[in-house]
Amino acid sequence: MALNITNENYEALLAESKPLVIDFWAEFCAPCRAIAPIVEELAEEYAEQVNIGKCDVEDCDEIGAIYRVRNIPTIVFIKGGEVVDKHVGAIDKAALKAKIDALL
Repeated sequence: MALNITNENYEALLAESKPLVIDFWAEFCAPCRAIAPIVEELAEEYAEQVNIGKCDVEDCDEIGAIYRVRNIPTIVFIKGGEVVDKHVGAIDKAALKAKIDALL
């Protein structure tokens, strides 16, 4: 299951040694809802290797501002505390999986 990334747990997740994937989304966003099952599946598949979570931009706009999220969905890939990749818009499972594999 994908983590729920909030203002309260963001710093702790960022400090972990695992890479971090953040899916910035909102309930009103149809493309966000479309990729949600893919994010959930990959969060389970990579649970031991990568922290994968969802961050609601309506609840946590400060985190979105850090990564200059202007459109949703936006997926940010972080390794060693640094952004190594960013994807804006819907994405299929194979492409998202490839981006996660590149973090490892």
